[in-house]
Amino acid sequence: MRMEPLTKQQIQRQDFVDNQIFELLQQLLPHTEKLAWDITMIGAVRDAIREQIVDQRQIMSEEEFYP
Repeated sequence: MRMEPLTKQQIQRQDFVDNQIFELLQQLLPHTEKLAWDITMIGAVRDAIREQIVDQRQIMSEEEFYP
């Protein structure tokens, strides 16, 4: 099964979500600590958020949250 390439809008949404999660993680740390960009860690947090807003509470679809 061949997947369609993501649209520019979908890529922008993915970038937005990942950047917001990274910013949240940075804000939660003491100001003396800085995180390196780690997509594995960001993905784990994204999955936890998706579980809550897509699967549990059904506030938005998975496509809307992270296409």
